[in-house]
Amino acid sequence: MASTKAKTAQEILMTDFQTLVSDTERLLEHTATLAGDQADELREQIHDSLLRARETLKLTEDSLRERGQAAVSATEEYVQANPWQSVGIAAGVGFLIGLLASRR
Repeated sequence: MASTKAKTAQEILMTDFQTLVSDTERLLEHTATLAGDQADELREQIHDSLLRARETLKLTEDSLRERGQAAVSATEEYVQANPWQSVGIAAGVGFLIGLLASRR
């Protein structure tokens, strides 16, 4: 479920950023020819796109934080249930890192 929420939030974020870029490009192209109300309307559209992108980024951050907390909780439960296996795995990983570091 968290993965689905994160994927959906990422898709929304990408769409919002694409809209923001498109609106910014339109603003740059029309800066010389737009005056008054047209320029204000385009700036307002860009501002709205930026606000939506920020909101979506916040949702993505929250989703990733939840997934991280779930991973931490699962790891803690595993370590508490299997302390000696965890020590063995940590020692093996440390040994492999030491081998790789000594080759350089």
